Amino acid sequence: MADAEVGDDVWGDDPTVALLEETTARLLGKDAAMFVPSGTQSNLCALMAHCERGDEYIVGDNAHTYKYEAGGGAVLGSIQPQPVPIRADGGLDLDRASAAIKPHDHHFASSRLLCLENTHDGKVVPLSHHDEAAALAADRGLSLHLDGARLWNAAVALGEPPRAVAEPFDTVSVCLSKGLAAPVGSVLVGSEPLIDRARKWRKMLGGAMRQSGIVAAAGLYAIENNIDRLAVDHANATRLADGLAGLDGVTVEGNATNMVFVRLGDNPGAVVAAAADKGIVMPNSGPVTRLVTHIDVTAEDVETTIDVIANHLGRG
Repeated sequence: MADAEVGDDVWGDDPTVALLEETTARLLGKDAAMFVPSGTQSNLCALMAHCERGDEYIVGDNAHTYKYEAGGGAVLGSIQPQPVPIRADGGLDLDRASAAIKPHDHHFASSRLLCLENTHDGKVVPLSHHDEAAALAADRGLSLHLDGARLWNAAVALGEPPRAVAEPFDTVSVCLSKGLAAPVGSVLVGSEPLIDRARKWRKMLGGAMRQSGIVAAAGLYAIENNIDRLAVDHANATRLADGLAGLDGVTVEGNATNMVFVRLGDNPGAVVAAAADKGIVMPNSGPVTRLVTHIDVTAEDVETTIDVIANHLGRG
């Protein structure tokens, strides 16, 4: 980062940003890419590139693009979300999605875009589901977007190149700062015309930066060095799930890629607080706690976490 060659990315002349964009587009099999500060902005730029005011996007009812991005598509893009159920494996209920597509009638918002997410809650959505969604979108005249914040995890778990996960989609958003451990940033990839439209929205949303090659350099390092090592995170999550499953008072609700979902006894807040005293951060907002392994979590950290939770519950 300190040695990055920089320029003014607002004018498109930051060489390190350009290299990051070219590298990511090539890795995902697309023609163009755009570097943005966050995945939320990347998804929003995609929505606004695909849809006009008064259009509609069809999306999972628990998808990040719908539930956890502050309603940006509706508020800033005047784009109506149409949520449909998400299947147990993280894919969309495509029958419900098909039924939700509006006919050409002045009473309705115009359905323009179908959105998927992979991984979803750590679950790897099968590539066959991508193909089914692409066939539906093509048949009904919709564009197709993937929130691939953790696409890299999906690719590693499937043993497929990243472009295989991205292939059927018109646009894909990928994150550099989750599993790949860059300090900041996401990249939106797609066709040249769509990315050109998205750049206008990036500017309007305040995401166009000047000497952003400094942070783009970290993103380059991340995609060149940190994809294959995601398998370590997956193995650590599996070990964490197995260790916690053996404890009285703990119920493991699910484990996929780098995520573990658990119920921590009758007083999860107390378990979380005890873990925090030992430097283990486990945010809790309900009966189920999500634990996520990443580059800073070692195999030893996993064993420590299991021991801390076991000791606390044992005292209870």
